[in-house]
Formats: sequence, structure tokens, C-alpha cells
Amino acid sequence: GTVLVFGGDAEVTTTNTKGNTRVAGVVSTNPAHLMNSNLEGEHVAAIALQGRVPCKALGRVAKGDMLVTSAIPGYAIVNNTPGVGSVIGKAVGDKLDDGKGTVEVVVGRV
Repeated sequence: GTVLVFGGDAEVTTTNTKGNTRVAGVVSTNPAHLMNSNLEGEHVAAIALQGRVPCKALGRVAKGDMLVTSAIPGYAIVNNTPGVGSVIGKAVGDKLDDGKGTVEVVVGRV
């Protein structure tokens, strides 16, 4: 559920900028199809390109909210008027508290 952006010392890194247009996606917990499954290395991550995946989120989230990167590394926040290229996905679940947690999002079709 960690939110990643392109850049850093490797191909991707955790986000630390609100609404970053370099968003790469969310680390998948249970990929249905794993592309490039023969990759080797210490920090290989499966990034969800399509489908439903848990996503780390800050604050309250309602079904249908759009999520973008936050300034807190690895987390998303709600922004229902996002800039082009900054959307991670749309929430398909609710998160009812103001703190850190996870919410299921659909990626690849917003």
C-alpha cells in the first residue's frame, strides 16, 4: 500500500511531495499478474498498474474520492480537484478517522 513516485536513487522511491505528478503507483500486496517477475535485487517492488489495491492514506476518505501523493512519505491524501497526472486512484472504500491508515483504491481507471 505504499505510494511511490519515479525518481530518487533508484527507479522509484516513496513520495514526499503533495500532489506529485511523478506518481508511479502503489505497491501491490497480492498481484493477480506480476509483470517482470524475473527481476532480481534487494528492493524489487510490485507496483499496481490496474485493479484494486490497499493504499496508505492520511485523513478521512470517502468512496469515490480521488487520492494523490502526500508530503508524508508513502502516503496518499484526498484531492477531488487534482492536477493532471497526479491521481493515484479512486477510493472504493471509506476511511473514517483523521490519522494514518489504509483504504482500498482502484488504479488504472479514474
